[in-house]
Amino acid sequence: MKYSYVFPGQGSQSVGMGSDLYLHSSSAREVFEEADDILGQPLSRLMFDGPEDDLKQTLNSQPAIMVVSIACWKAWEEMLGQDKNDVLAVAGHSLGEYTALVVSGVLSFSDGLRLVQERGRLMQKASIDHPGGMAAVLGLDEESLEHVCSETGVELANINSDDQMVISGDKLAVAQAMDLALARGARKAISLQVSGAFHSSLMSDASIGLEEAVRGLDFKVPTIPIIGNYSGTPITTVEAVKKELFDGLCHCVQWRNSIRYMVGSGVSRFVEFGPSRVLSSLIKRIDKEVEAITLSDTESIKNLTGSKS
Repeated sequence: MKYSYVFPGQGSQSVGMGSDLYLHSSSAREVFEEADDILGQPLSRLMFDGPEDDLKQTLNSQPAIMVVSIACWKAWEEMLGQDKNDVLAVAGHSLGEYTALVVSGVLSFSDGLRLVQERGRLMQKASIDHPGGMAAVLGLDEESLEHVCSETGVELANINSDDQMVISGDKLAVAQAMDLALARGARKAISLQVSGAFHSSLMSDASIGLEEAVRGLDFKVPTIPIIGNYSGTPITTVEAVKKELFDGLCHCVQWRNSIRYMVGSGVSRFVEFGPSRVLSSLIKRIDKEVEAITLSDTESIKNLTGSKS
């Protein structure tokens, strides 16, 4: 059975995440302790104890989610000794793509974590300088939603599945687009509790800052193919990785295409490493025939032992 490892993005955080891994996995504990040392702050304490408002801040939530995802992956390797030859590809949703870079050997954990912290800082600043919002639209096809976007001035930010997409842009324009989408037949339009208009042109300043942040970092060729957010196809060179990161801040996340590509390449089991089951749920909406499992604590990792192929 061929696996793909997938890693979640911002919004999957919750107070208490990772605490079970810290207590029961020595490999995971090392990840949390190393992260605190790298960042020079007790990020693990914020994850375990809150407060929630601080954890939700983009500057904190992005590195926190990455750390928990890496800790889950390390605990999985420690407990199950998973053979990397079974892993056909890795992918991450938005922020999760940076976690995939670490797992595939493109960036060291320390460089990846520092880059994610800077990405979070840049996105938070861009959100203050260019305020905006996002909304999930359910039950409307892509073509119809594109018409809504063009009529209201918002942008498609995520194509998560055939019937779940996200729009991004100026707050008033997003509100108008939500109303228009409902009028055009959308089942639901839900305002997202995020600090800015991610994956839209309002993040252009952050993209410029990110280009400066990657200079001097040691990028390596992926040891496991990475399926890109923006392209929906494999990223195999250092230059392509960097372009993917820059493009990803201001353009639509093509998660549906990424999953379909991996399924078409032979992946039949997706393993999500992180604090929630967001991606596993989306994957099942995209293709009901594949298996999607979330590993978020030691119990879920142990439960997979019996189904390991």
